[in-house]
Amino acid sequence: MDAWRVVATVLLGVNGLVLVLLTMARTRDRKDATSGTVALAGAISFTILVVLCVLTLTVLAPLATWILVGAGVVAVTVMMLAS
Repeated sequence: MDAWRVVATVLLGVNGLVLVLLTMARTRDRKDATSGTVALAGAISFTILVVLCVLTLTVLAPLATWILVGAGVVAVTVMMLAS
């Protein structure tokens, strides 16, 4: 396994965990949100994150991998500044 794939997956995982938590917090802040909807939003976000990490480790091209990591960094930065 290439070292750049591992580094990209770690960066994507850290960004993704922050995004999962932010998604759950935004879901919780809605008026009609229940604990079930918050848990569902977290489960869906985490599943997507795991699939993306597995794809990053195995089959994604280098350009697609780093674009995905960069998009995650930008998304976390924007969401943290907006809240």
